[in-house]
Formats: sequence, structure tokens, C-alpha cells
Amino acid sequence: MASVNELVTGDAVVLGLRPAKLPSRALAVVIDLVVVWAAYIVVSIVLTIATDSLDTAAVAALAVASFLLIPVGVPIAVETLSHGRSLGKLACGLRVVRDDGGPIRFRHALVRGAMGVVELLMSFGVIACVASLVSARGRRVGDLFAGTLVVRERVPTDRGRPVPPPPPWLVGRFSELDLSSVPDDLWLAVRQYLTRMGQLDAGVGWSMSQRLADDLAACTGVPLPPGVPPAAYLAAVVNERQARDSRRAFGSAAAAAATVGPVGGPAPVARPPQPRPHVVGQPDAVSRDAPQDVTAPPASGFAPPA
Repeated sequence: MASVNELVTGDAVVLGLRPAKLPSRALAVVIDLVVVWAAYIVVSIVLTIATDSLDTAAVAALAVASFLLIPVGVPIAVETLSHGRSLGKLACGLRVVRDDGGPIRFRHALVRGAMGVVELLMSFGVIACVASLVSARGRRVGDLFAGTLVVRERVPTDRGRPVPPPPPWLVGRFSELDLSSVPDDLWLAVRQYLTRMGQLDAGVGWSMSQRLADDLAACTGVPLPPGVPPAAYLAAVVNERQARDSRRAFGSAAAAAATVGPVGGPAPVARPPQPRPHVVGQPDAVSRDAPQDVTAPPASGFAPPA
């Protein structure tokens, strides 16, 4: 199975999509075939009864037309109208998308359907299974010719802590930022920091966020905006990347949903260490066992919604 990092658009933007595994794809195909062949058998019985008085040539022509219309034409029409979600894929949480993450069109569905006659119907799925096992992204022959990919729409939520959302005044501010030069390991480091910054010491978290923000700014070629805390900057850029991925794959409605923060509120945000007033008779150093307010942002800081 391909990793998320292998899904790259034509603009060299890494997509946060996961290719579907062979078992889920096979289950979706079985559901589709059961529905399609059940409809084909019903239509064939009705045609046999209705064309009893016709000659053999007319009956054969109707049989060929019904085969091309139902087992071949109906799946193509359904994938085109639903933008890659047949009944089986809908049940399994899958979708067919283009290589760049965009929705498929009629020509993509036509090529997949035409090749599916050979690799699914005529070979009983053997060719499709072998091609999916050999392909790095689990694609069958029809996907290779059509330039498509089957991805998972429903990704389990227990893969880690959610990334906290940025403050509202930063949402959409980096929409023109070029993220194509940001390496995958830097994205991973930023995500790991954002999901764990509430567990870090205030000073350590602030220095780490500053270093990551400087690295990210160096990759994008745009310096960190003045007055924006590094942690808020990182969260806003990650939010912008997720919105672009959703917009490419599933349209503007999913992109708007991607800009909304996770349920339950964001994690505490690291802030720079605050000096403690000196008291006569007490040491200047702050004890690590003393309670620290890590949820309050600095004066110009990260203020995510409640």
C-alpha cells in the first residue's frame, strides 16, 4: 500500500489522502456486481417474456443491448454522476479520484468501465487483483489507463491527536502561500509538535515552535509575519494545506469543513516563558514543580476559539 506521502498533485503538493487497500476495493466491487447483475437478470427475464413473439435476430440484438446498457453502461453513468462513488464504494467509504486528487469526469469513468469488462468480468477479477498487488498505489489496469486512483474517504480518527485549529483571524491568511517546496519530514515534525505542544515546557515549546516556523518560512520563501506567534503560524499553514487537499479532492464544501477545528477544543498553546518577580529571600529560578499557566496566550498570541 502506498503511503500518504506518495500522493502528489501536478503542482507538487502532497495530498493527505490514503489509497484504498485491496480487500476494501474487492468488497466494493462485489457489492456493485451483485446489484448490477441482479438488475440485469430481472431485465433479461422481462425482455424474454416481452419479446416471445419476435424473431431470433431481434431477441439477440435486445440481449446485447441490455448487456451493454446495464453491466457496462450503468456503472459508468453512476461513477460519472456521483464523481467516483458507486453503491459499493459508498458502503465501503471509498471514492475514485484523479491522480491529482480532483474529481473524475466521464472520460475517466468510461476508460475504467471499458477496462473493467476485461479485468473484472471476463477474467473474474484475476487481472484486477494481480495489478492491484503489483501497483504501488493498489491501482488496477483501468486506473492506470484512466489516470485515476481509489482513495479512502473515511479515515479512522484514532490515529493520533487532532491538530488544533488556528485562531479565526489567521484562517485563510496564507491562501497564496506556495507549499510545494515544503518537505514531508518537516510537515511531520510540525504536526507532531502541534499535537503535543501542550505536554511541553513553556520555554522548550516556544523555542521549538520558533525553529519550526523559521524552517517552514525558509521553504515557502515568505518570512514569518510580524506579530504572529510561531505556534499560531504553524497551525494556520497546516490548516491551509488541509483545506487545499479537501478542495482538490471533494470540492469547496469539504474544504470549508476542513477549516473547522476538531471537536473538544484545541490543545494548550506554548508561549514564551514569563519572568517571575524577584522576592527577597527566595531563589530567582522557578521551580519546575510550580504550576504554570500554559493555556493563556501571549499578548499578541494564539487565541483559538473556545
